Amino acid sequence: MSDSTTQHKPLVAIVGRPNVGKSTLFNRFISERKSIVENVPGVTRDRIYADTDWDGREFSLVDTGGFDPEGEELYPSLVKNQIDIAIDEADLILCVLDGTEGVMPHDMDVMELLRKVKKPVIFAVNKIDHKKHEDSALEFHRLGIEEYIVISAMQGRNVNELLDKIVELIPDYKPVEEEDEDVIKVAVLGKPNVGKSTLINKFLGKERLITSPVAGTTRDTIDTYITIDDKKYLLIDTAGIRRKSRITFSVERHSVFRAVRAMERADIALLIIDAQEGPTHQDARLARLIADKGRGCLVLLNKWDLVPTEVAQLPGVDEILRGELQAIDFAPVMIISAMTGRGVHKIFDEIDRVYKNFSQRIPTKKLNNFLKVIVEKTPPPIFKGKEIKFYYISQPLTRQPTFVVFTNRIKGVPENYKRFLENRFREEFDLEGTPMKLVFRSEREDS
Repeated sequence: MSDSTTQHKPLVAIVGRPNVGKSTLFNRFISERKSIVENVPGVTRDRIYADTDWDGREFSLVDTGGFDPEGEELYPSLVKNQIDIAIDEADLILCVLDGTEGVMPHDMDVMELLRKVKKPVIFAVNKIDHKKHEDSALEFHRLGIEEYIVISAMQGRNVNELLDKIVELIPDYKPVEEEDEDVIKVAVLGKPNVGKSTLINKFLGKERLITSPVAGTTRDTIDTYITIDDKKYLLIDTAGIRRKSRITFSVERHSVFRAVRAMERADIALLIIDAQEGPTHQDARLARLIADKGRGCLVLLNKWDLVPTEVAQLPGVDEILRGELQAIDFAPVMIISAMTGRGVHKIFDEIDRVYKNFSQRIPTKKLNNFLKVIVEKTPPPIFKGKEIKFYYISQPLTRQPTFVVFTNRIKGVPENYKRFLENRFREEFDLEGTPMKLVFRSEREDS
C-alpha cells in the first residue's frame, strides 16, 4: 500500500508505443469496474478519460493513445510527448508492451524516457493470451525491466492482478474539504489561445494572468478568488502548458489533463469556444468531459469582435453551437469578446442562474405529480407483454440533480423513453445549464 496521500483523485496514465493495446486495456479496466450502478448513455468510443475504482480505491484513467487524431502526428514524437505529459501529471504510469512482437526499437526509446521518472511505473506485457506463451515475455528483461505483469487486455487475463498492483502503488485519495461553502467554483476551460486568461484578466480589471498570442504561455492551473456583489467565486484557470520546442499536438493532451484536474474541483464549467474557428474536435472532448463529470456549464463564444459581419448576422448561432456540442446541449450560450469586454459583465449573472439550477432540489410531491401526468398522457411501451409501472420518483442528490424512478421493469424502459422523460422534465423545471441524471431502480419485479 502506498504511504502517500493526495487531495486529488490519483491519475493513472497508460503509455506505450502505438498498437500495443493501450485503448483495449483502458476499456477493459472500465468494464471490470466493481461499483457500476448504472449505465450512463452517451459515452462515445472517443473517450480517453474515465473515473473508476478497484477494491474500494478510486482513481482516474487516461489513455494517452486516445489523444492523437489520425494522421496528425508521427512516431517518435508521439510517444515522447505522451510520456512527457504523464511524467508531469500522473501519479502512476502504466507502460504497455506488446508480447507478440517482442522488444522493438521504439520500446527502447520509451524505456529511455521512463528511466527519468521518479513516480511509480508498472510494466504490462500485453497480448499474452495463454500461460504457455508467457516465456515470450522474458526478453523484455533486456530493457532493464526487473518486474512486469503478463496480461491479455482483449481476454481479460491477469487484468485483475494488474488492478491490484495499481491500487497498491497509487496514493491514498483524501478529497479537499472546502472551507467556504459559499464559494462557487468555476473552471475556465477551452483549448489553448482561446482567451481563458484574457477573460479572467477582464474579470479582475488588471493583468493578473500573463496573456500571449502564443498557445501555451503559462503552465500551471491558476486559482483566482473574486467577489462580485458580495458573492464569492473561485476561478480555476486551466490556461496553457509549458512551452517546449518541437511539441505541437501535445497541446491538446495537456489541455485534457488540466481539465480533468479542474473539473474534480469545480461546480460550473465555462467552456470557451473561438468564434472565428467554431467548435473543434477538442472542444467536443472537453464538452464530453463536462457532461461525464456532471458539472453545470455555460458556453462562451469568444472573439466575436473578429467574426466577419456576414457570419455574425446569421440567426440561431447558439442552436448551431449546441448541435455541435451535443454532450452539453443543456448549456446556455453567450456571445462575448474577452478583449473588448462585450457581454463579459453578464457572465456572472448566468453563472449564478446555472448554479441555482445545478443546486436545486425539487419537492418530492411536485416530482411525483408531474411524473403521473407524463405517464398518463404518454405511458412507457409494453415490455415482453407486460406493462411497465412507475411507482414513485425522488431526488436524492443535487449538484448534479439526480432523480431516481422506482419501477417494476428496469430493463424494460427503452433509451428513447428515458430521453423523452428528461426532455419533459427540462420543459417543466428550470434545469438549463445543468446535466441531470435519471436513474431507474427496482421496487419489485412482477412475475
